Amino acid sequence: MEVLLIILGIIMLLAGLAGCILPAIPGPPLAYVALLLLEFAEQAPFSLEFMIVLLLIVVVVTLLDFYVPVWGTKKFGGSKYGTYGSIAGLIIGLFFSPVGIIIGPFLGAFLGELIGGKKAEEALRAGLGAFVGFLAGTFAKLAVTLVMAFYFFKESWGIIQAWF
Repeated sequence: MEVLLIILGIIMLLAGLAGCILPAIPGPPLAYVALLLLEFAEQAPFSLEFMIVLLLIVVVVTLLDFYVPVWGTKKFGGSKYGTYGSIAGLIIGLFFSPVGIIIGPFLGAFLGELIGGKKAEEALRAGLGAFVGFLAGTFAKLAVTLVMAFYFFKESWGIIQAWF
């Protein structure tokens, strides 16, 4: 049974890592599921406090991932046109994965600002803000997912060693 839990956990971690880059896949929540699977092992490896704190971190990072590109657009001088454009670019970019996911928010914010009447230089700065926000969100998701992968493999290795 524990072998199955570890294999399913590895699949969840791989999907979680993919989800750090692909917005359609919830990366950190899937990686968290991998840790939850280990909790069904004969000796549950994690404390309840650890799992609750990690769950809170996963929720915060997941929510921030939706907000950070918008924040980046605003921080770099974007208006509501750039913000809406960034969101539209992200959604449209999903259909042109993976390149569309990366450049979609940038192009959306840029075009949104141009539609809103800003000069090309100002629109470019807003687009850059959306891109920086996207990168920051991706980095945060990746960092949290890698930490969970570390704990998963550390505890899985302990379970495997207990067999021998």
